[in-house]
Amino acid sequence: MHSLGAGAPVTALAQVDREKIYQWINELSSPETRENALLELSKKRESVPDLAPMLWHSFGTIAALLQIVNIYPSINPPTLTAHQSNRVCNALALLQCVASHPETRSAFLAAHIPLFLYPFLHTVSKTRPFEYLRLTSLGVIGALVKTDEQEVINFLLTTEIIPLCLRIMESGSELSKTVATFILQKILLDDTGLAYICQTYERFSHVAMILGKMVLQLSKEPSARLLKHVVRCYLRLSDNPRAREALRQCLPDQLKDTTFAQVLKDDTTTKRWLAQLVKNLQEGQVTDPRGIPLPPQ
Repeated sequence: MHSLGAGAPVTALAQVDREKIYQWINELSSPETRENALLELSKKRESVPDLAPMLWHSFGTIAALLQIVNIYPSINPPTLTAHQSNRVCNALALLQCVASHPETRSAFLAAHIPLFLYPFLHTVSKTRPFEYLRLTSLGVIGALVKTDEQEVINFLLTTEIIPLCLRIMESGSELSKTVATFILQKILLDDTGLAYICQTYERFSHVAMILGKMVLQLSKEPSARLLKHVVRCYLRLSDNPRAREALRQCLPDQLKDTTFAQVLKDDTTTKRWLAQLVKNLQEGQVTDPRGIPLPPQ
């Protein structure tokens, strides 16, 4: 690495870079130059802190990014090519940048832009282009929930994101399952989200059923990272009195015995959560002299 001289060259370099950024943003508006501009900007998104406001406030740019809808016809029947998938994922990477920036997040939600991604989350094809598309779309929603903003949860609860995540948690690749479970975990960690999921037996039982299936699957194909999110979801559900009652009946045995001892041997956080979950479910249970838990009066 050559170290740059004092002052001037760095500024000049930054200036050239910004000129390039502006040029690529302009080129997004033209179908002929859009593909290359998407590629270049998606590479730069980590290194340009104010790229999100630049994208949001420049004329026609968000409309250009939303040309991702052009691939809807390739979703059903599933004919999406790797080339199409890459191009859309570059656009989604820029939308993720807008979703996670504090100056543009509220406007991003107010414009209901996440809804344009839901058709991608509905897809079930296991081919690589579709898997990549689902994972990148989940990444945009994941970036939103990572901010722990109440308005994000409120927005998502008005949409179908929970059933979409549950379906991916049941049948996606390990990576997609992990992001989908993380999104559910973030919704549950919010009081409004927890209340929403525990409001009806149908909602709760759907979530509990999918988590149960995942535990069974994880006992055969362990993934410490995925297990961590699953345990955290269960622990959070146990904070709700009605859910806690139900979990006493339906918590998978594999979480109560030593099934995951090996997977979790170095993961003190998840072990602690699991112990707390078991403790939460034992508390408040009345046991009769023969050691059989009695239902609360």
